[in-house]
Amino acid sequence: MGEPLKIGVIGGSGLYELEGLEKVSRVSIETPFGAPSDALLTGELAGVPMVFLPRHGVGHRILPHEINFRANLWAMKKLGVTEIVSVSAVGSMKEAIVPGHLVLVDQFIDRTKSRPSTFFGDGIVVHVPFYEPTCPNMRRGLGQVADEIGVKTHMGGTYVCIEGPTFSTRAESFLYRSWGVDVVGMTNMPEAKLAREAEICYATIALATDYDCWHETEEAVSVEAVLKTLAREVEQAKQVIAGFVKARAAHPAGPTCPLCPVAARGGMMTAAEHVSDVVRKRLEPIIGGFLPAGGE
Repeated sequence: MGEPLKIGVIGGSGLYELEGLEKVSRVSIETPFGAPSDALLTGELAGVPMVFLPRHGVGHRILPHEINFRANLWAMKKLGVTEIVSVSAVGSMKEAIVPGHLVLVDQFIDRTKSRPSTFFGDGIVVHVPFYEPTCPNMRRGLGQVADEIGVKTHMGGTYVCIEGPTFSTRAESFLYRSWGVDVVGMTNMPEAKLAREAEICYATIALATDYDCWHETEEAVSVEAVLKTLAREVEQAKQVIAGFVKARAAHPAGPTCPLCPVAARGGMMTAAEHVSDVVRKRLEPIIGGFLPAGGE
């Protein structure tokens, strides 16, 4: 038997709360990696336990490269989250992905530079599989809901994650297009990697707000342009998430994911007896299910 279903939502630009939650509590968690972006909201939606975290903090106070991704994912895992829906504003790199459309990302290119990107090290070596970096079961479920409610959504797409906080140069934008990239953003790396290390199923709803700066007939990306499109897209994303949660409530076991829930244990290279008690304690939510504290 797997862990009981609990769905986490990580809200990006414009998504700082999740309406409809019942039995809501604010939970402040200190982690071995520092504080998460904000207090986490726990509650229920359609009877499904939920956890919500605004990635940039309430009031949008945290730059993309300042986000404490390890603390955020450690806290989600500590609270028992089994699936995460990540919502992120992005720039479109393809004509067909019109600002206002959603994209269910299935691949990433990581162009970040200075972000700690793993829970492991300091005496424990784990190599998780990442050839399919978002959960296919979750993508299908989210896509089905989007189709049912009439939200224009692209199934699959490559997200190039840049360091930020500046937007791309025109040369960079054309380079990413030459790679076949679909969207560009600043926040899904290393978030997706850490979710995989934490053995949490993870999916991204990318909200296309603009055409970056490559499009000849559109103005270059600006905060004003992003915010103009974002409000409507956030409401659509909320509808998709609510529909997805209700569908999961009807079928809480869901289809078995063969990859995400066993990724770390399958990628562990270090012999258990060589993992220190200090590391075991620090990573207990991450590895405690298969490598308990004290080598039990």
